[in-house]
Amino acid sequence: MAARHAILRAAAVLGSSLAILLAGLTVPAAAEPETPVLYPSGSTVTRAVGLGFDACTAPSLAALQAWRGPSPYSTVNIYFGGNNRGCAQPNLTSTWVRDAAAAGWKLLPTYFGYQPYCMVGDKPNRYTADNATARGTSDAGDAVTRAKALGLLPGSALYADVEHYDRAVSSCRTAVLRYVSAWTKKLHASGYLAGVYVHQDSGLRDLSDSYSSTTYARPDAVWMARWDGSTALTGWPTAPNSHWADFQRAKQYRGDHDETWGGVTINIDSDSLRAPVATVARAYRVTSSTSLNARTGPSSTYPVVRSYSPGASLSVVCQTAGQKIGTTAVWNRLTSGAWVTDYYVSTPSNTRFTQSLPRCIYPGQVTTTSLNARTGPGTSYSVTGNPLPRGALAHVMCQDRGSTVGSTAVWNKLRDGRWVSDYYVSNRSSSTWSAPVPRCP
Repeated sequence: MAARHAILRAAAVLGSSLAILLAGLTVPAAAEPETPVLYPSGSTVTRAVGLGFDACTAPSLAALQAWRGPSPYSTVNIYFGGNNRGCAQPNLTSTWVRDAAAAGWKLLPTYFGYQPYCMVGDKPNRYTADNATARGTSDAGDAVTRAKALGLLPGSALYADVEHYDRAVSSCRTAVLRYVSAWTKKLHASGYLAGVYVHQDSGLRDLSDSYSSTTYARPDAVWMARWDGSTALTGWPTAPNSHWADFQRAKQYRGDHDETWGGVTINIDSDSLRAPVATVARAYRVTSSTSLNARTGPSSTYPVVRSYSPGASLSVVCQTAGQKIGTTAVWNRLTSGAWVTDYYVSTPSNTRFTQSLPRCIYPGQVTTTSLNARTGPGTSYSVTGNPLPRGALAHVMCQDRGSTVGSTAVWNKLRDGRWVSDYYVSNRSSSTWSAPVPRCP
């Protein structure tokens, strides 16, 4: 089955990425290997931890329902595009994506496009060192178009399938690196994370060898094929643990086999994940008896951008902490990029975060060899936990002012509560706020 695989500046007062997007500003290019992801306002990165499976054809919703309880899996792969995709996808629609996500499934989007010309196998559409950059760019552009049509929002990680190839051919190794770099830069410019599915003895080895190369943009996550039955995401023989170290790895640990759960049999590969996956909006409704204001930030001090009538439907992307309203300090980010207090939304709780919704995070790759994380926004605060190695994703939740480091006094609060200087995180700015990250409450 392996062969089938495949600078904006935010307004300091408003913190409003909505206004920035409308202004049509552009962002200067960043040097390789760390290129910034240009997240739009209605986005977030979603992470998956645990076991998943991939099947050539997306299973029916009935099959997913049968598997959801008894199986050990919580993530399902989808082959959502590419000119080398081999299986028909009669189930894969935006409705399927919406309903699968609502049922609790995380989605691992895979694009089976052009392959290296020295690929082991018979896929017809291939690239060479001469056209790899153009192919990677065009595949990424098509992937973004298809992802949006399915409801895979910006912030999603899209994985390019790079099949096993002959590393003895030096120009083919170059072709792969050029393709992946172009794939990464185009996805980043479109607001998506870049993932790659690779074989442990070809793609993973070459990407790891070029991890710090200033010639190529580094992908955000790797999904490695090694059918040894081990679910371990560390101790890989062809990439050190310091590469793609923070929620950036998946492993296909078992190949073609049938499994039966809930009376339904599917032919699958098995995967272990601690990695970014697709972001899909969830539908809720307004529960207040009067109109609910949506604002440019997670507080009633931010300007109102529109109001929703009682009972209106809301497309929620993620949640963050903000001003306490009623019994909760949780705020919901909508697909429009605006924020509403969770107190008047029909999520399962009006006191705490909803487990099925991701926290709002906007990761950027670490640009220094070893980045200390601290207990507060400044170098006077204590170092806590392990430092972040170069290329790790700093999962930024919000930003605040602190001590000046390099060209900026902006500090990032991470998903785990620690703080790092924004100077060493690749995002829209190295001197001021980076949209659409909110200010810390």
